[in-house]
Amino acid sequence: MEFREVFRSILEKAAAPARIPVLVCAALVIAGCSRPSTLQEIRDENVLHVIAREAPSIYFDGRDGPTGYDFELAKRFAKELGVKLRVRVAQDNTEVLSVLSRNFAHIGLAGLSAQPGLEGDYQTLPTGISAQSVVVYNRDFPAPDSLPDLAGNTLHMVAESNHQHLLEDAKVQSAGTHWQVHPGLDAAGILARVETGEFGYAVVSSNELELNHVFFPKVKEAFALGEPEELVWLFPAAQDDTLLKAARQFLKQLQANGTQAQLAERFYGHLDRLNYVGARTFMHHVDNRLPKYSDMFRNYAREYGVDWRLLAAIGYQESHWRPNAVSPTGVRGLMMLTRNTAKYIGINNRLDAEQSIHGGAKYFRMVHDQIPDRIPEPDRTWFALASYNVGFGHLEDARRLAQNAGRDPDRWMDVKEFLPLLAQKEWYTKTRFGYARGHEPVLYVQNIRRYYDVLARVAEPANDDGENAPKIVDLEAKNAGSDTGGSKKPNLDIQASLPPDMGVIPPTL
Repeated sequence: MEFREVFRSILEKAAAPARIPVLVCAALVIAGCSRPSTLQEIRDENVLHVIAREAPSIYFDGRDGPTGYDFELAKRFAKELGVKLRVRVAQDNTEVLSVLSRNFAHIGLAGLSAQPGLEGDYQTLPTGISAQSVVVYNRDFPAPDSLPDLAGNTLHMVAESNHQHLLEDAKVQSAGTHWQVHPGLDAAGILARVETGEFGYAVVSSNELELNHVFFPKVKEAFALGEPEELVWLFPAAQDDTLLKAARQFLKQLQANGTQAQLAERFYGHLDRLNYVGARTFMHHVDNRLPKYSDMFRNYAREYGVDWRLLAAIGYQESHWRPNAVSPTGVRGLMMLTRNTAKYIGINNRLDAEQSIHGGAKYFRMVHDQIPDRIPEPDRTWFALASYNVGFGHLEDARRLAQNAGRDPDRWMDVKEFLPLLAQKEWYTKTRFGYARGHEPVLYVQNIRRYYDVLARVAEPANDDGENAPKIVDLEAKNAGSDTGGSKKPNLDIQASLPPDMGVIPPTL
């Protein structure tokens, strides 16, 4: 019998003289039958339960612990609620949806948009990242311009994705194009098979393609299916809307104060800097050049408290790991030190690889120490890289311009918009240090971030910092995959193989 019927029965059977005791009884029934809201249950248990698919765009276990765009939002939301965050890792989106449909988690992180198939079964909340379904293909296959070009071919995709309903809406079957869903694969697994040619064509989400593309240089983007749509968090339909409303209000706050945009920049703001040729060349040099210098990068990174892969990324940006590199302006060596810098830090021979790496590590430490302590990582490192490239004075000029414009001078995503203005007379005449080629440090930082991403994916950290070693770089954001570990061998542990034809590509630098 439903509560309303029980309540009505109590009132009907009550005699007038006994009305007050009966009303008290009814109130007790009401109190006994009501249940706390979802938000109150979470606070009572002191735990926010989240089910997440493991992916660079959502959640992964980086060197310094769990991270990922959605995870960082969820972590901040749990802190706002004053509860612990407990994440259960799902095998795929099918498991995420299954757990939510049984109301066994409060929020699901699946990297999906609010597609028609989710309506009625789940509540959704946009998270600030937009993506669209894109068709990709192996470069050795004919390039398609539209769906009809794929007639007679098969499109491959992950299970429970944003793609299938778009294909169904387009009635691709009638055009002779078919698709195959692979429940056991994630986006990286699909891309890996396109890379080898096992799959000629596939459909993936654009944001996951951006995060993984550099690792699969033979994969090429063809065209998009549909328009970009905002990705969402999923909430069980069985929940009331108290948690959804609290999360919506929280994300509005993050959007208003710039935190959401900063997280988006942290994970997605540098992904366009390594094209096909650059990616293949870089992986070629990782395999053939880096092993000669990896021990030097490790040793001096340990001495100066830097992640050795970041130091190696700087070295690659400077010289492509060529110890004899010389620029027209006179900087030279693997770390491309100026004569004055080398003299200042005590380096005698800039063309000696070990001295150059030693000098680069020492100089980067000095530059990093100039950046205000209040600036948190990873932004402090991005500022240090920009200063390493353009000079601390010019960086300070850009920060002042940002501040004068009402932007945050302690956020890289804001300051990088003002650095290019230092090349324009109307702006640099207002600064203390004058003209600078301000586009260069922006590209410099973006390139190094991308190189670091790749090295974090294919090489073990193994800094082995001593007790007294200074700690500089503790990057929270890792945009590459979660496989950053490896055996503790003294030499570079490469976990990604090159395409068979990579070996015949001549070094470009």
